[in-house]
Amino acid sequence: MNQFLNQFPFPSELASLDEKLDALRKEAAAYASDLPALKTMFGAIDLTTLSTTDSAASVRQFVEKVNSFSAAYPQFGNVGGVCVYPVFAPVLSSTLKVEGVHKAVVAAGFPSSQTFTDLKVAEARKAVELGADEVDIVIAVGEFLDGNYDFVADEISAVKEAISPARLKVILESGSLGSAENIWRASFIAMVAGADMIKTSTGKNGIGATPEAAFVMCSAAKAYAATTGRAVGFKPAGGVRTVDDAALYYAIVRNTISPNETPSPEMFRIGASGLANVLLNQMITVENGNDETSDVVWF
Repeated sequence: MNQFLNQFPFPSELASLDEKLDALRKEAAAYASDLPALKTMFGAIDLTTLSTTDSAASVRQFVEKVNSFSAAYPQFGNVGGVCVYPVFAPVLSSTLKVEGVHKAVVAAGFPSSQTFTDLKVAEARKAVELGADEVDIVIAVGEFLDGNYDFVADEISAVKEAISPARLKVILESGSLGSAENIWRASFIAMVAGADMIKTSTGKNGIGATPEAAFVMCSAAKAYAATTGRAVGFKPAGGVRTVDDAALYYAIVRNTISPNETPSPEMFRIGASGLANVLLNQMITVENGNDETSDVVWF
């Protein structure tokens, strides 16, 4: 792994991103009131419930909100996926009826990743056997920080092999990595090991997505695709709450891994359930010509 990482040294221009991000914020301001862009952001959401009080009944009720949304607002499309704990994969599989909405689970010792590798693999495999088509896992952050890159990569590869052809989203927990260079390195380890999408954070440790981490990760994915020919998507998660937040991440993706084109849900996802109602109301407001502010609570 070190030999591969040496082929992709950390670009010095990523050490300071203030000027670049200021320009992207100006671009994002236009997306925040652009209906096609808002639809893409809404369609990128992984609607998520990861609560201690989740039950089969509550997850079923949660999923039914997604099922009924398309009939109420057919002009807006639907969310990109629904994400639950792995034990609820059968509920998700049997309840979700909307074509094109992914059935995702968190697995492999989420959110700390502090369990045995064979248990990580078994949990992820079982969730897919029970109906999940996407799995979100966390890298072994402590091992990464200790420089055990092969261990981190081997775990990711083992999970990917176990769940194939389901998609694998690998969470770097970027806020715990300490530097932009570490985020760059962890991105490459995840991608080389088989990640279909790299994700900033769990949202469970108090440090969520940041534009700086997002730009570094997307820049790494762009460099990886240019060399290997394999496109890897990006998912910000943790603290993405406003239209402006979503629009900035959308702008980052459009300027890196999906240049000048609308990113698909395979290339761009947002982990922020609270954002769904926010974007829905913004879409309704823009659709109505900004004449009246909407206040719908659907999800």
